Amino acid sequence: MLSLLTREAASLCDRVTRREALTVGSLGAFGLTLPTLLAAEGPRDGRPALTRRPRSVILLFLLGAPPQQETWDPKPDSPAEARGDMGVIRTATPGLLIGETMVRTARLTERIAVLRACQTNDNAHSASGYFMTTGHAHVPMQVENAKPGAPNDWPSLGAVVKKVLQPRCTLPAAVTLPEQSANDGGFTWPGQDAGFLGRASDPWLMNCAPELGTFEVPGLSLPTDVPAPRFDGRKGLLDALGGAQAHPSHRSGVSELSADAHTRRAFEMITSPAARKAFDLDSEGPRARDRYGRTRFGQSCLLARRLVEAGVPLVRVNWTRVPDAPNNGHWDTHSKNTEGVRKLMPVLDAAYSALIEDLADRGLLEDTLVVWMAEFGRTPKINGAGGRDHWGPCFSIALAGGGVKGGAVHGASDKLAAYPKDGRVLPQDIHATIYHCLGIPRDTEIHDTQGRPLAICHGEPVRQVLK
Repeated sequence: MLSLLTREAASLCDRVTRREALTVGSLGAFGLTLPTLLAAEGPRDGRPALTRRPRSVILLFLLGAPPQQETWDPKPDSPAEARGDMGVIRTATPGLLIGETMVRTARLTERIAVLRACQTNDNAHSASGYFMTTGHAHVPMQVENAKPGAPNDWPSLGAVVKKVLQPRCTLPAAVTLPEQSANDGGFTWPGQDAGFLGRASDPWLMNCAPELGTFEVPGLSLPTDVPAPRFDGRKGLLDALGGAQAHPSHRSGVSELSADAHTRRAFEMITSPAARKAFDLDSEGPRARDRYGRTRFGQSCLLARRLVEAGVPLVRVNWTRVPDAPNNGHWDTHSKNTEGVRKLMPVLDAAYSALIEDLADRGLLEDTLVVWMAEFGRTPKINGAGGRDHWGPCFSIALAGGGVKGGAVHGASDKLAAYPKDGRVLPQDIHATIYHCLGIPRDTEIHDTQGRPLAICHGEPVRQVLK
């Protein structure tokens, strides 16, 4: 893993120690490193080219699932047991009401389209999450702690983007941060990697705590602020260690450091000016960082903006759990829903609104689709613990920028936000909409492990919210 250290940590030592070298060299024992992925990737010739200027996607995946009733689809006239005890606020869009805690977002709804009748009909985090991230239902449905593997090995949205788009910069085409989505107990959801496309198409997983200035990136270990001459010294180390591969007794320790073309490409990727600039959040200044919120999610959103600005087509930002916090710090509010929303929404509201405003200020919003979504919604009635449980039959997502009509509301739920009443949208339709905004034809073919051609998507774009 590449540890992009804080400036303080980086200043402790200029040399690469034997321990560091062995650490990097032994990465192969724990999975494919970036050079191996690059080697497996092969040539990129023949991929479909975009027909217009390229767009990017920032996908905000909100682990646990915020309640639609307290966010995008409040029902102020419903019975108290369904309505809950939170109010609503007006927005910049006439007639559109949203949850009272979304104060900053309310000012931006003329840039946002809301889809109020999304549906998976799956109430299991990992299975419904698989459906939302791949566009294909989990087999069987309603399976919690679902394991990856056939038949549930469809590639994630990021993996497809990485597979079919031409590279735009030295950085990977798809990045996930600050960690994978997982259930309590560490059960990582299926549908977040490349599945049957193979590891070469895996999105680049960046485990990080950007609010603390620490990053881990597959491939190498380097601090963010090492000057160019010292990078040259590190590159010399790669050359030296690569020569050790010639002797059989050294292969187990340094095989992953072979100074072949793929190692060099990995080195150049992560030490490129674009990468170093993207990771350097301190260059934003205190006011800009405060605008997003000095939280893991907020600073991850800021990093996502910087990665898109550097040319990355798709960045997925996952909401993460907080140990020992109520509901583990995420949106799975089985108890004390009101308390949970009041605690979590200021973090989300700040980061989401700052991201949209920042992209707009930089002239990037029209070329960047920002997606707010989760694995499902929450139950229409409050339970005995004051919470809302899992609910796949109806929930809301939001789209902003990137070719979307701001101020639009598509679909409607019933009086309890329990079931779609009009304009139902399925996960495959969400994927089709995202592909449309990226300029990728939804009938683009990929191939499974048997070499059979498969269309990347069988849904229909939600044209009512597209420009």
